[in-house]
Amino acid sequence: MSGGARITASGWGWRHAGRKRWAVRDVSVTIEPGERVLLLGASGSGKSTLLSGLAGLLGGADEGETAGELVVDGRRPEEQRGRIGLVLQDPDSQVVLARVGDDVAFGCENLGVARDEIWRRVSHALDSVGLDLPLDHETRRLSGGQKQRLALAGVLAMQPSLLLLDEPTANLDPVGVEEVRDAVARVVAQTEATLIVVEHRTPVWVDLMTRVIVLDADGGVLADGAPADVFGRTAAALAAAGVWVPGALTGLPPAPTLTDAAAVLATEGLAVGRAPRGRRSRPAVASTRPAGAVQWPLDLAIPHAASTVVLGPNGAGKSTLALTLAGLLAPLAGRVVSESDLGAKSGRSPHDWTSRDLLTRIGSVFQDPEHQFLATTVHDELAVGPRRLGWAASDVDRRVGELLDRLDLAALAGANPFTLSGGQKRRLSVATVLASRPRVMVLDEPTFGQDRVSWISLVELLQAETARGTTLISVTHDAGVVEHLGTNTITLDVQTDERAAA
Repeated sequence: MSGGARITASGWGWRHAGRKRWAVRDVSVTIEPGERVLLLGASGSGKSTLLSGLAGLLGGADEGETAGELVVDGRRPEEQRGRIGLVLQDPDSQVVLARVGDDVAFGCENLGVARDEIWRRVSHALDSVGLDLPLDHETRRLSGGQKQRLALAGVLAMQPSLLLLDEPTANLDPVGVEEVRDAVARVVAQTEATLIVVEHRTPVWVDLMTRVIVLDADGGVLADGAPADVFGRTAAALAAAGVWVPGALTGLPPAPTLTDAAAVLATEGLAVGRAPRGRRSRPAVASTRPAGAVQWPLDLAIPHAASTVVLGPNGAGKSTLALTLAGLLAPLAGRVVSESDLGAKSGRSPHDWTSRDLLTRIGSVFQDPEHQFLATTVHDELAVGPRRLGWAASDVDRRVGELLDRLDLAALAGANPFTLSGGQKRRLSVATVLASRPRVMVLDEPTFGQDRVSWISLVELLQAETARGTTLISVTHDAGVVEHLGTNTITLDVQTDERAAA
């Protein structure tokens, strides 16, 4: 590959079909070949939209309206897709094939790369991102963080001239963050590719970057320059605008110390995982690790009216445990029992409850926000739970209005949830669960994609929920969530058969 690509944007903007507000507008920048750019801005300022535009993925007039000009090496991005590699905010949307090796090879095959060269690139890319799995490992069995590494490996194998990364470390454990960052650094050093990274974890990337560009939520560019200059000269203004300025404090109180508290949920000899095809029964007690189990045996107690965080590396089964505690996935063995704090279903497994039982008792926020959207507008999405519970219309509107204002979604009340930015989708997904006021909330990566302002607002809201008696269970890799919501911690590790049996 011969060097990097040159990007020119002249008054460029994009507006989704049916939306009054532009997703991004009036962007005018020139990025020279080989530059390494950290693209920042408040949630909803258009960072992901700009990357999609550069990758040629925004579609035609039926999907939205464009303004100005955006070119890569003097040509429209749609004409150069083989030279442009994009890792999307949602790694699920980039998994194409059933096996890890085939998925990484897919892009190279479409570019006509020779077979022997393809598999050399596949092995090198997987090593670079730290995804140590057999080439025939099923992609459907990957964790969210592993899918993120897989998506990056597939793009790196293509050896693009322009590398676009949208929140590439958002769902990765700390070791994975460093591996991905180092892999990207090696690739751009070897290929001299132009690099643009959208990321809220600024300290991870700032030393690699030659330039920082900050988009203004109201359009245009808020700041542009060398990292030391941008963060030094405009630090206070950027922090107020939602940018994660390295070293800036949030001002939030730390998580309170856990006092003696009754358990609202408990597990006994629990095995979590995906049951093999055809299996329907589950033993109450297992003397050996059940087939498909990623964690076994687990004897846990979730304290009432406190915040518990679940930690551990990618692939350890954190999300699987969360789904099991929430009653959405059956245990492979053992059981989850509810205590008296959850009312009428005391002593029974949440997995055996009806959906209506769960609605006021345990609410779930999935790792992928789009997996839980049901309505065509943000307002109606928030109203789904309260309406299902039979609330009066005035009470529904009041509750929806409170959450729209609190999470800065009021201007988007009439928008389709699927057209929101990644950070806005995450806040909406949390708000949909808050709307019904469940006694327990199970949250998978609740702060993913948040700018500094929205992160503080969201964590403050979750702190207030525990203060009013709600039990929180959060799967996270976010050190800030651990600091401010980690009253109780559960740490999982990747198990082997030998370790599980020990």
